[in-house]
Amino acid sequence: MARTKEFDPDAALQSALELFWRRGYEATSMADLVEELGIGRASMYATFGNKHELYMKALERYGETQKPLLLSELAQPGPALPAVRAVVRRFGMESSADERRLNGCFITNTAAELAPHDEAAARTVERSWDGIETLLHSALVRAQAQGELPEDRDPLTLARMLLVLMQGLRVVGKATRDPARIRDAVEQALTLLD
Repeated sequence: MARTKEFDPDAALQSALELFWRRGYEATSMADLVEELGIGRASMYATFGNKHELYMKALERYGETQKPLLLSELAQPGPALPAVRAVVRRFGMESSADERRLNGCFITNTAAELAPHDEAAARTVERSWDGIETLLHSALVRAQAQGELPEDRDPLTLARMLLVLMQGLRVVGKATRDPARIRDAVEQALTLLD
């Protein structure tokens, strides 16, 4: 008869996500994970695989939690351009808010730490960025069709610029203590939508 798990794998994955998000991949040891998750090493390997597999599952979980919020913000009926502006401003505010600033964005952190030399991490980061770009592009196409965005603006190019800005805000936000640096960059970029 198979033994039943004595822990909640979903809660354990969430704990791993939070630890990796705070500390990064390299700075998190298996001993740290065993302590944080409160489960034995054998149970962790049996449930999640090795450290890299657990990291990738945590990264996927993070992406799954972020996409619905962005979708709800950008796909709401009515004017689209105010929603795009609100999303970019939210990224800026989160990037300079003390409680979120030091952790940054788990996807952005992965892009900086692992993606240059880890193909699986790079693919996951690209999928996340493709999703954000698609949502921004769709909203900007809708804004243009509704007469909110000038006809001479390219929605795809703007979506890509905003994606790069939003990811850059996450990086700069981790190091700067000057919220005006982020706020000014956001507002300057948003003038391209006028």
